[in-house]
Amino acid sequence: MSEINISRRHGKTLAKARKAAQHMSAELEADLDMTATWEGDVLSFQRPGVKGTMTVDAQEVRINVRLGLLFIAFKPVIEQEIHKFFDENFPA
Repeated sequence: MSEINISRRHGKTLAKARKAAQHMSAELEADLDMTATWEGDVLSFQRPGVKGTMTVDAQEVRINVRLGLLFIAFKPVIEQEIHKFFDENFPA
């Protein structure tokens, strides 16, 4: 297994940060056939070979992704897409 751990500080209210995270949840479900569920301020998502969480609080958003063997080769692309999402939704 390989892991991706990225955090980004944001200047949003918790409600706006959570709304941006919800946007990512909708994209994961629609584009990548992942299931995503909220438990408090933690979004858990998964599909075969990929499992992760995104935690939103008043200061930052953190994403942790565990990639199975078949997805390890795609790690750089996945990291790039996460940074792109953060740049669009949680600008520094």
